[in-house]
Amino acid sequence: MALDEREAYIALALTPGIGAARLDTLLQQAGSALGALSAPFEFLCALPGISPAAATAIGESRRTGAAQVLHEVARLGAGCLLPGDARFPAACREIPDRPTLLFAMGDLTLLERPAVAIVGSRDHSGYGATVGREMAFGAASSGLVVVSGMARGLDAVAHAAALDAGGATIGVLGNGLGVIYPAANRNLYQRVAEQGLLLTEFPPGERPMIASFPRRNRLISALARVTVVIEAAIDSGAMITVGTALAQGRDVMAVPGNIDSPTSAGTNRLIRDGAEPLLVLGDLLAHYPEAAGSGSAEAVPALSPVLPGIPAGLGAAEARIFRVLASGPCRTDELIVSAELSAQEALVALSGLELSGVVSQERGVVRLIGF
Repeated sequence: MALDEREAYIALALTPGIGAARLDTLLQQAGSALGALSAPFEFLCALPGISPAAATAIGESRRTGAAQVLHEVARLGAGCLLPGDARFPAACREIPDRPTLLFAMGDLTLLERPAVAIVGSRDHSGYGATVGREMAFGAASSGLVVVSGMARGLDAVAHAAALDAGGATIGVLGNGLGVIYPAANRNLYQRVAEQGLLLTEFPPGERPMIASFPRRNRLISALARVTVVIEAAIDSGAMITVGTALAQGRDVMAVPGNIDSPTSAGTNRLIRDGAEPLLVLGDLLAHYPEAAGSGSAEAVPALSPVLPGIPAGLGAAEARIFRVLASGPCRTDELIVSAELSAQEALVALSGLELSGVVSQERGVVRLIGF
């Protein structure tokens, strides 16, 4: 595709209200993206599915805007993938409401490898953190690419464990490249960009909105043969990913949990309704005959939790807190007791860890960031 035509396509794809179906209509009826951008208002309004508002938006689109987007993409060391490009993931061409373009930063070859999506609650339990870390570490060690949504909580656990295993991970963003959200994942964002792949359909610099995350979730499930839910409340974002996975014909596996745990209510219900339970790593690898160690569940030993090493430069009290949180988030009062510190010592150490970007605190729960 010539550069001018490529810029014209990007301008159309980024026009508000122009999704995949309308874009197909424009390209078919106008003959090219350049033709669609230069088409008269009356011609556009006569096309099926193109309202006067959409025609006006198309008329206001300018290739110069697309050129600026491409300039920013290049400045970030990233790339822009169009559906006709060889590296555009084939699975994303086939899904309902398919993306019209993607922005990527990192190793594009990961899009060609077998992948598993691992998702779960932001407010997870220590059990969820241990299982999520074990499954992501084991999947990555077996050669699978771990896909998740770069959110705090179990998404972050899955990405970090995959990288700790020396494996690969894809972080699908609900915002544009160059925007780190949540800010607490800054270190993880850099790790994934350098050692894995960041992927999004939003242009560089675009901030996240509420509607961005369901769109992100459909890409997470699209990229993976199996979507694994570690822990999830019934109305959580992870359950939205389950819905998109099922709509795309993907397999779903769920980790069982205590029946009185709110964060396991969604996964337990999935199992009740027919989802395959995930009990050992071998259950997952049975869906990937090409993966190392996929011969049988018995052939795959259970993994011990992979705990992060203590960062250099921490004081004694900070190191104690880090060790406790390495097993999963906990409430502040429980943390003080487990770390065997006085309240004053713990609060001072927590303040230092938070300022250093090592931990975050929200609603009385403390958790590690990006480990």
